[in-house]
Amino acid sequence: MGRRNITPVSDFILMGLTDSEEIQLVLCTLFLLIYLITVLGNVGMILIICLDSQLHTPMYFFLSHLSFLDLSYSSVITPKTLDNLLTFIKNISYTNCFTQMYCFVFLRATECFLLSSMAYDRCVAIRNPLHYSVVMSARRCCSLVFGSYLFGFTDSIVNALCMNKLHFCDSNVIYHFFCDVPPVLALSCIDTRDIEITISIFAGSTLVVSLITISVSYVSILSTILKITSTSEKQKAFSTCASHLLGVTIFYSTMVFTYLKPRKSYSLGKDQVASVFYTIVIPMLNPLIYSLRNKEVKNAVSRVIQKRKASKQLK
Repeated sequence: MGRRNITPVSDFILMGLTDSEEIQLVLCTLFLLIYLITVLGNVGMILIICLDSQLHTPMYFFLSHLSFLDLSYSSVITPKTLDNLLTFIKNISYTNCFTQMYCFVFLRATECFLLSSMAYDRCVAIRNPLHYSVVMSARRCCSLVFGSYLFGFTDSIVNALCMNKLHFCDSNVIYHFFCDVPPVLALSCIDTRDIEITISIFAGSTLVVSLITISVSYVSILSTILKITSTSEKQKAFSTCASHLLGVTIFYSTMVFTYLKPRKSYSLGKDQVASVFYTIVIPMLNPLIYSLRNKEVKNAVSRVIQKRKASKQLK
C-alpha cells in the first residue's frame, strides 16, 4: 500500500555548483576551456598513437584506451554541466539522469582496472625487459583491456539493479552538478541501507583491488630499481613510471576521498570540489601528463607532422 502513495518522478533538478550568476559565468567559461583542451588532448593522443607505428607498443595501446575513457566520461558530465550553468532550467529527465550515472560508473570502474593493467605493464617492462614483448603480447594486452571493460560493465550493472529499486516521493532536487550515486540515494524515500551496502561493496572492491594491484606492481618496480647500480639507468627506470604514477595518485586520491566514506559524512562543498576535479580536470590533465613528460610522444608528433608535410609536397 505504501508504494501506491508514491508519486513517480519524471525528472530531477540539478542544483549545480553555485546560485551566483557571475560565478556561474566564470565557471562556464573555465569548464568550456577545460573541456576543449580535454577533447583536443585526448583525441590528439589517440590519433598520434594510431598514426605513428613506433608507438604501437603495449604501453601506448593502454594509453590510447585511457584517453578514450577520459574523453568519454568527461563528455558524459561536462556538456550537461555547461548547459545548466548557461540556462535557468536545471532539469534533467529521469532516464537521462540514470543513464548519466550508469555510464559514469562504468567508465570510472573501467579506468580503475585499466590503470592497474598499465601498472602491471610497467612492472614487466622494468623487471623483465628482455622478455617484455613475449609477456606483454598483443593477446595479453587485449585480454587486460577487455577485462577492464568487463569489470566496469559488471560494476555498472550491479549499480543499475540496485538503483532501480529506489522510489522518490519527497523531493526531486539533486544537490550536485551531475547525477552521482550519493546525492541520488539521498533523495530516496525508502530505506537504502541494503542498497548502499551492496554498492559500497562493489565500488570499494573495485578501488581496493585495483589499488592493491598497482601497489604490488610499484613495490616490485621499486625493489628492482634499487638493485640497479647505474644512476642513469635508475633515472631512466623512474622516468618510465613517473607519468603513470602521477596520474594514478591524482585519480585515486580524489576517488578515495569522495567514495570510501559513510554517506553521513557527505559534505556538499568538499565533495563537489573533488567531483569537479576527477570528472572535469583529470581528463584534461592525463594527456598533458603523459605527453609533456614523454619524449617518445613528442618525437611521434614531429614524425606525423613531417609525414603530412611530405605528403602535401608530393601532391
